[in-house]
Amino acid sequence: MNAEIICVGTELLLGDVVNTNAVHIAKGLAAAGINVYYQSVVGDNPQRLKDSIRLAFKRSDLIVMTGGLGPTYDDLTKETVAEYFGRKMKLHQPSLDHLNEVFNKIYSGQYKKMTENNVKQAYMPRGAVVFDNKNGTAPGLAVTDGNKTAVLMPGPPREMVPMFDNQVLPYLSRDSKKVLVSKNIYIFGMGESAVEDMLHDYMLSMDNPTIAPYAKTGEVYLRVTASANDKEQAEEMLGPVVDKIQNLLGDYIYGIDVGNLETAVVRKLKEKNLTVATAESCTGGWVSKQITGVEGSSEVFGCGVCAYANETKIKVLGVKKDTLAHFGAVSFETASEMAAGIRKISGADIGISVTGIAGPGGGTEQKPVGLVYIGIDSKALTETLELTLSRGYQNERDHIRYTATLRALHSILRAANAF
Repeated sequence: MNAEIICVGTELLLGDVVNTNAVHIAKGLAAAGINVYYQSVVGDNPQRLKDSIRLAFKRSDLIVMTGGLGPTYDDLTKETVAEYFGRKMKLHQPSLDHLNEVFNKIYSGQYKKMTENNVKQAYMPRGAVVFDNKNGTAPGLAVTDGNKTAVLMPGPPREMVPMFDNQVLPYLSRDSKKVLVSKNIYIFGMGESAVEDMLHDYMLSMDNPTIAPYAKTGEVYLRVTASANDKEQAEEMLGPVVDKIQNLLGDYIYGIDVGNLETAVVRKLKEKNLTVATAESCTGGWVSKQITGVEGSSEVFGCGVCAYANETKIKVLGVKKDTLAHFGAVSFETASEMAAGIRKISGADIGISVTGIAGPGGGTEQKPVGLVYIGIDSKALTETLELTLSRGYQNERDHIRYTATLRALHSILRAANAF
């Protein structure tokens, strides 16, 4: 089955709202073995919506749509789909009962009585399968004539995501004879072109499973996907391919299906029963933020110091005045003392420090913008890295800071692996 995703809403078209729905839907359809070849966004315009639906059904068997199911005059997705299938609208009493229940529970005073325009949400094309909305007022639905199927869901992600996961996917998967299962291999320290060059012939030789490289800021990941009759068979097919890639890329791989570096760091520290503490200058607490954004990070992280000023480096972290005077805040020596200092005051197993020049000003010929030092202090690994992170881009301050954060996270992972 080939599918197309259409997200409806002028706010999406103009960029006022980020379209996260398409990402979630595409991943879910792929996991169910449904091919997605096209995605589109259309504004709240009846004619353009009709044109989009007609075009989508010329090239796809299934359209999954979000948005345009509300009570206002410009919410026309449901009516437009009903017209395409030649279905009249009919009141769906359970949906109306749900609307009344929501208004009675949530609203009060003059707004407790449901206005007539809300009743519009309870009307469905005849013969539609209705999906309950437990997180809002607009139900979802599916309309099919046996050859073409349209699935409609509300636009707000907090309503769409649980409806898609718990109701729509089971509905679409009921007749599916194939599943797609993927493994994501996360790589740090090797660029996309280098990864592709090393694996080029192997990737071209693969038909099922397939291997596809993707670049992220500062890192790369490979998605290995197998099509099979069931998940167990797909997993068996993926195993040898993943093993071969691991043998080829070795330590450049920091995790399988781990999602990101910070998650890999927290998992590794838990596995090794280790703790980390951070001392940051140019990254302004970004390393700490990334670590503490991972669930369960409190087990491995107890202290982070943002020592932007030299005085804080001296008073809190114990960096020597002479070190700052002779070598400067951005130096091998200061980074080393910052890492040792944060480890000492926190009692952590691993101390990590970051100090650098993120720009746009402040650089010199000897110490240009993008110069960053990362210090690591632990019983298993103690070293300081000098990095040149500027690429000559405009407005690259956040790029330098983010890249430094990634390098610091990877350094924590290396230190943990050394124990």
